[in-house]
Amino acid sequence: MAPRPETIALIRRLVAFDTTSRDSNLALVAYVREYLEGLGIACRLSYDDDRRKANLVATLGPADRPGVVLSGHTDVVPVDGQDWTTDPFAPELRDGRLYGRGTCDMKGFVGTALAFAPEFLRRGLARPIHYALSYDEEVGCVGVRRLLPDLAALPARPMLCLVGEPTEMRIVTQHKGKQSWTCHVRGFECHSSLAHQGVNAVEYAAELIAFLRRTARTFRDDGPHDARFDPPWSTVHTGTVRGGTALNIVPADCRFEFEMRHLPGHEIAATIEPLKAFATETLLPEMRRVHPEAAITLEPGSGFPGLDTDPTGEAVRFIWALVGANATEAVSFGTEAGLFDAAGIPTVICGPGSIDQAHKPDEFVALEQIARCEAMLERLADQVCVR
Repeated sequence: MAPRPETIALIRRLVAFDTTSRDSNLALVAYVREYLEGLGIACRLSYDDDRRKANLVATLGPADRPGVVLSGHTDVVPVDGQDWTTDPFAPELRDGRLYGRGTCDMKGFVGTALAFAPEFLRRGLARPIHYALSYDEEVGCVGVRRLLPDLAALPARPMLCLVGEPTEMRIVTQHKGKQSWTCHVRGFECHSSLAHQGVNAVEYAAELIAFLRRTARTFRDDGPHDARFDPPWSTVHTGTVRGGTALNIVPADCRFEFEMRHLPGHEIAATIEPLKAFATETLLPEMRRVHPEAAITLEPGSGFPGLDTDPTGEAVRFIWALVGANATEAVSFGTEAGLFDAAGIPTVICGPGSIDQAHKPDEFVALEQIARCEAMLERLADQVCVR
């Protein structure tokens, strides 16, 4: 089973745009807009504050009826320091695979969905198809938050959203949520020979990190647990620590970042309160006995809710018919799906490629996966088109 040449050509064109999250995606968005407007489809863009990045929403068919959202993000992760054997942004076909940054995550799905626009239009739509392309998914599902109001403004709320993240065309209805934080510990600097006169920001940060480690063990040992996930508990992870200037100086500042990947329904707001209490009731009084301006601040960063779509609901049954399956799965990685679902649009994840290939050097999507995605969209056309 081989995909259509026009599908592969469109995927290759999208991959050729370097849309690493730190850079603009406007060139890709302009290309997609021109492509869709050439088919007579109006596009709506929403921008970030600097107008360097944009989301795109486009509707095919009658917008006043409940339809299907085909969702994908346009940004990709960096290739810096990775050992690629091909040019990451010059996609290469080899051995039944298409190599390039974003082929799997997730321009393979985006390109396949866009390539079907002429087919949807040719067959006539009884229900609308909405394309929803976002920016900055890879840095915390940032852009989609400005896209959702465009969907909310539609005359009819979509009946479901299909997020085409790589699942090997399996249907995913649950994933974990995420919340990150940055902690800044401000101490008091002095010569290390007089350490008792200083407030060691690194050491107090270490106590907070150790507290988080104990929290992680509690989640592991006491739950909550959900056997659908790997691991079947919420996790806590400290990712970066920066502090100190020299070994013979008691450090005045230390910053660290940590995140929680939580099971759907696990209320993480409550789990952060013990850390705050430990900081304010145990550590800060001790720090301020030495220096009254010592401080600990905790700032939330990026995050997204978990996904927990009813596996027996109408949206899932609809996707079952498209994929030819009647089973659902849960994954530990996060997507924009939780945000669509929280906005009142039942959401399912299903797309070509394997998450095992995402973010790696020589990222690829198997052509067989693209062909299976085409088959799903062909069945979607059978459901929403008049011919």
